[in-house]
Amino acid sequence: MPDDEFDAPESDSPEETSAEHPKRAKFDKNGLSIIAGLLVAVLAFAITVQVRHDDDAQDFSNLRGADLAEMLKSIDATNQRLADQIDELTKTRDELKADTTNSAQAEKAARDRANAMAILAGSVGAQGPGVQITITAPDETITASVLLDAVQEMRDAGAEAIVINGVSRVVAHTWFAADEAGVRVGGRILQPPYVIEVIGEPDTLAKAVKFRGGLADRVQSRGGTVDVVKRDKISITALADEVEGQYARPAE
Repeated sequence: MPDDEFDAPESDSPEETSAEHPKRAKFDKNGLSIIAGLLVAVLAFAITVQVRHDDDAQDFSNLRGADLAEMLKSIDATNQRLADQIDELTKTRDELKADTTNSAQAEKAARDRANAMAILAGSVGAQGPGVQITITAPDETITASVLLDAVQEMRDAGAEAIVINGVSRVVAHTWFAADEAGVRVGGRILQPPYVIEVIGEPDTLAKAVKFRGGLADRVQSRGGTVDVVKRDKISITALADEVEGQYARPAE
């Protein structure tokens, strides 16, 4: 077969390239940083070895002053060149380290942001400090509007996750409606007593329940009671119902 005829190597499929790219990028950065560090050490060692080698390998007693001066000049130039290379490699190593650190920080920030958004959307469970609010009242005295007001007050106080009676996760699209059997929250019928678990800053949430004209006063005016308990840890496992948007799409 002629030398200029050959089979072109098969390229990786787009799927393989896409899947391996993040790992290769991370490996390249870490590998280059290590290589740069090793080169700095090697070049620094080379300067010392060269000077020692020149001192040990040659007899300078028979050289003229001009020859010695020229030799020293050559050694100085070589050492300066190696020193410049060390400086450049040190700078490259530091930049690679900084880039790796920044990438890791950016990835962590992205993960934290995604987790926060998932909690707000109710697509994952949540845990943290907060309050447990128990509303006890005669039948049909606690309406959907009372529960909705309670949720709004908790949101205004910085609530990050809310669940009612352990089954109804309250998110942006959760709706409240009256029902003969109780109150319908996001499609689920709930009956008293209503237990609202809220994750957020406990003191702030507790004050929001008890401020004048707030939830506690409205429930008491209907013949009911409100009990608020601060907790170091509240676990919410209920998830919100998934709702597919009909109109909104990500902006291009």
